Amino acid sequence: MAVKKPAPAPFRCTECGWTTAKWVGRCGECQQWGTVVEAAAQTGVLRGFVPVAPSDERAARPITHVTTTDAPRWATGVAEFDRVLGGGVVPGATVLLSGEPGVGKSTLLLEVASRSAHDGRRVLYVSAEESMAQVRLRAERTGALHDELYLASETDLATLVGHVDQVQPGLLIVDSVQTVSSSSSEGLAGHPSQVREVAATLVRIAKERGLSVLMVGHVTKDGQVAGPRLLEHLVDVVCHFEGDRHTALRFVRALKNRFGPTDEVGCFEMTGDGIVEVPDPSGLFLGSGEPVSGTCVAVALEGRRALPVEIQALVVPSATPNPRRIVNGVESSRVAMILAVLERRAGLRLSERDVYVSTVGGVKLSEPAADLAIALAVASASTDRPLPPKVAAFGELSLTGEIRPVAQGAQRRAEATRLGYAELLDSAILDVTSALLRLRVIAPRVG
Repeated sequence: MAVKKPAPAPFRCTECGWTTAKWVGRCGECQQWGTVVEAAAQTGVLRGFVPVAPSDERAARPITHVTTTDAPRWATGVAEFDRVLGGGVVPGATVLLSGEPGVGKSTLLLEVASRSAHDGRRVLYVSAEESMAQVRLRAERTGALHDELYLASETDLATLVGHVDQVQPGLLIVDSVQTVSSSSSEGLAGHPSQVREVAATLVRIAKERGLSVLMVGHVTKDGQVAGPRLLEHLVDVVCHFEGDRHTALRFVRALKNRFGPTDEVGCFEMTGDGIVEVPDPSGLFLGSGEPVSGTCVAVALEGRRALPVEIQALVVPSATPNPRRIVNGVESSRVAMILAVLERRAGLRLSERDVYVSTVGGVKLSEPAADLAIALAVASASTDRPLPPKVAAFGELSLTGEIRPVAQGAQRRAEATRLGYAELLDSAILDVTSALLRLRVIAPRVG
């Protein structure tokens, strides 16, 4: 009688838990590469293990008996970066900084390394993408030279750990985690298994030694952190460095932070001498000169900061059957909705005219609070009547033309008052038509 062979163990995705009867290179659910392994291999369950009683220090206790102490922090010397981290770097924390190629991630971390070294903290900067001579040239250009700043060019994880043992730094910077590989894991550098191994080793070293680790992470075409999602789960803080190559302004946002808030934004400016902090970016997004038709200042919110942003609009007769709607820095769908509201509720003829809307300084506005300012700028351009000087606005525009309140209204009003805006339009005005009549952008209807 033939003996029936047992069915092979199914394969499971380590990211989302999707199972399949045979191995595949790409998960059919989350579409991640290299995450499908045998279920028996990834569960880590050992048969016949012996339970170990925890020590008194590690014993479970009621939550009301657990003492709370703030994690000690030390400042990196870059105040805008410390703001995003929640006040500074926590010893033993791992921070992942991601961003587009060429946005300035290495320049920012080199500045952090230099200022930390000037404060008496030994720093080890490990570059897996550049040679030590290349990093030295950039450090000379940005003025980041210091005897307590150690450089190493290494792509092997074991040798990297050897550098840590030899230098004994207080801060470790790895540029980047996707270019370091381990001989104990399969695949080339950047493979999901390699990224998991490298990140897990760095996190373990940070926790065991109280060593703060800053890692650079590559991003995909969609702007997501490259590699397995486990990388973002392992680290304590995930920051994203964003900015346009054609502009000097850069923003650092915290996407995850176990030691602080995730609604802070750090502002920087790229110059020929490196990266410079911008503690008060209020004047970066405003035009200069007297008010002209088609301009309005919106009080936007970047993280916890209220920033005035000038919105410019241009309305001209269309030479084509389908009028063009060109936007820059704002969402095209919201602009299309605002144009429909202005035509239906305020009586402006915009369906046969080309409309161009843009922001000053390359900033991108995605929040509904900019609706009112966009509507005022478009209406001003349509009637060729400039708004009065020192006027700012914020508020969400509904399809009925009503101006709805938005978040952090008190903070926006305080910032507008601090900057000297004499008139502020918000949800206190009933609708957009009342706002246009108040500013004399449109004339009252007769009859």
